[in-house]
Amino acid sequence: MHVSYSGIHYNRDYENKCDNAIKCYTEALELKPCSAIYFSNRSLAYLRTECYGYALADATKCLEIDQNYIKGYYRRATSNMALGKFKAALKDYETVVRVRPNDKDAKMKYQECNKIVKQKAFERAIASDEMKRSVVDSLDIENMMIEDQYTGPKLEEGKVTMRFMKEMMECFKDQKKLHRKCAYQILIQVKELLSKLPSLIEITLKETEKITICGDTHGQFYDLLNIFELNGLPSEANPYLFNGDFVDRGSFSLEVILTLFGFKLLLPDSFYLLRGNHETDNMNQMYGFEGEVKAKYTAQMFTLFSEVFQWLPLAQCINGKVLVMHGGLFSEDGVTLDDLKKIDRNRQPPDSGPMCDLLWSDPQPQNGRCVSKRGVSCQFGPDVTERFLDQNNLDYIVRSHEVKAEGYEVTHSGKCITVFSAPNYCDQMCNKGAYIHLSGSDLKPQFHQFTAVPHPNVKPMAYANSLMQMGMM
Repeated sequence: MHVSYSGIHYNRDYENKCDNAIKCYTEALELKPCSAIYFSNRSLAYLRTECYGYALADATKCLEIDQNYIKGYYRRATSNMALGKFKAALKDYETVVRVRPNDKDAKMKYQECNKIVKQKAFERAIASDEMKRSVVDSLDIENMMIEDQYTGPKLEEGKVTMRFMKEMMECFKDQKKLHRKCAYQILIQVKELLSKLPSLIEITLKETEKITICGDTHGQFYDLLNIFELNGLPSEANPYLFNGDFVDRGSFSLEVILTLFGFKLLLPDSFYLLRGNHETDNMNQMYGFEGEVKAKYTAQMFTLFSEVFQWLPLAQCINGKVLVMHGGLFSEDGVTLDDLKKIDRNRQPPDSGPMCDLLWSDPQPQNGRCVSKRGVSCQFGPDVTERFLDQNNLDYIVRSHEVKAEGYEVTHSGKCITVFSAPNYCDQMCNKGAYIHLSGSDLKPQFHQFTAVPHPNVKPMAYANSLMQMGMM
């Protein structure tokens, strides 16, 4: 269940302590700029607040000052691990284990990182230069039997219906599994549907029409059900756009994504899904979804999910005036909507460029751009937003990607809106969730907030869900 009232205050105090620690160590470094200890300690504080890019920079600076400061290697390894830079992390973990062979925590993290590095090397070794064979080609859905004892929902003549969706959501609510045949049917069909879509979706709302935009849901299935309870089930008259990060972190990512994919099949022209930075292999490996799929179904099914995620569109333009994407704007000026249409999205995201930025970038209050606190993409200021909107004749952008205390935030003089729909994120952030209504008559955003609802006490299955507890050495 949700954390206790006293636990909420503890976590709020803890978050404030981390922010205060960063401020204090920053002030200390102004007085003593060559202190390896201060850089290492600030790196830990950044790790606690998930600013992995800043944590990596501080740990690296620590080791430049004192290459024998072992905690610096540990912090740098933790930062690289969180960023999916496994080889770099492994090298530093090796250093820590060599110097401190009896440290059980460091040894465990070294072994886990080494396992991931070997797994990825194996995957590269068996990969063909030719196009990889799809999991779909190896599935025999027609002859996949549904056992007599299974009493859950089934597709009707192989198709998703509203009755099926309601039964499936009730099934999930009771912590029951959808039969693997039905799950595979949904995945195969949604892959075919998504693969026919452009990277930039363009829709037009009539004056009397509205759309609901939701941000990150992160495996919080019971909060997703609450959105539908508050705002109504998806329908042609009640369209939705979910703006990425459907999975990871929460314990019910499978239930969330199968529900969203089911509605996409039921309402292909009234239910929209955009890719987030967590619809990627590295994130799924680190933050729970891969482990959850393998525990509830099979490794083969996770591979199929990976294929489907690569076909999710990257952005959506509403009435030619509002652009929605998961992350934000770009590391360079001059990107146009036509450029977004041309992105080849059927792949894992690159480390830079427009596709990376759409999934990863964040706004900042000051003008210009700077290195991202996340260690990926960039942070962009209000002047960057203004130039992009002017060039593309847009009014404003809507993005997600960041937890906000009120569930949403309006910045850059109203030109950049963040919406986040996972309340009490990770069962500890105490934030509200929100969704946005946009009406075709004026495209003026209307914000609707909601709080978290109770859910079963099931822990996510992921090595890096302990990242907020890492770096303690």
